[in-house]
Amino acid sequence: MKLKRSKYFSAEVSTSSLNDIMFFLLLFFLIVSTLSNPNVIKVLLPNSKSSQSVNKQQFNLTITKEKKYFIDQQEIPREQLELQLVNRIKNVENPTIVLRFARDLSIQDLVEVLEIGNHYNIKMVLATQKE
Repeated sequence: MKLKRSKYFSAEVSTSSLNDIMFFLLLFFLIVSTLSNPNVIKVLLPNSKSSQSVNKQQFNLTITKEKKYFIDQQEIPREQLELQLVNRIKNVENPTIVLRFARDLSIQDLVEVLEIGNHYNIKMVLATQKE
């Protein structure tokens, strides 16, 4: 019995398991993407015919790179900053201060201002710009 071998080989790629691999990858990425941001919940809110707006008074506190302090475009010496902030928020419910802080200043300068806000329960928001 003489067997003939074929002299020509053809390259074949078996793709029968490729579907299973793609399915498992898809499943893995779906699970990982939901775990990466668990605090986001999408909810459709109900409609209402009337609306109520809450007016919060906010103040701007600007600190330049020369360490000059401005509250709503009025320059204030550093020694009077705490006193001026307390006077501004005296009759305001839930005061908010928008901090416009020069990027050249140190973190310690920012922390000193944030400690004043923390001491008097003032909400402070740091303003940034888009790149």
